[in-house]
Amino acid sequence: MRQQAAHRFAAGETIRQIAQGLNVSYEAVRVWRRQWEQGGEEALVSRPPRGRKPQLSEAQLQRLEAELVKGPGHHGYRTQLWTLERIAKLIQKLFGVSHHPSHVFKLLRAMGWSCQKPERRARERDEEAIAHWVRERWPQIKKGHCRQARP
Repeated sequence: MRQQAAHRFAAGETIRQIAQGLNVSYEAVRVWRRQWEQGGEEALVSRPPRGRKPQLSEAQLQRLEAELVKGPGHHGYRTQLWTLERIAKLIQKLFGVSHHPSHVFKLLRAMGWSCQKPERRARERDEEAIAHWVRERWPQIKKGHCRQARP
């Protein structure tokens, strides 16, 4: 698109005409025009993204996901809860790459994972007793509460 804009700059078209013709913002074309005036068409060539290259390859991310699916218990933890710190240690162990827990969060988001909080329930929870209480006892308590509340 920037190359098309450069040809249109050379042809003498206005910024507004180019923006409408390429269906981009006026401001974008204005920036491109300034770059074109300072460095010609070469200034408008796309460049690869800047920044550090990812430390984990696509294959490593797939392996990490497979290991995460196995669960923390498979990796020696007593609870079935993945934390960012635990995942960072797993990455270090599997690939020899050190990641800060906040970066582990970004990796997980990029992999399509989201934060999950386990339900807080007692291990000793008796579902039958709870159902019985809700069915039998709660209506009695509720009825008694309503009678006491009325004047």
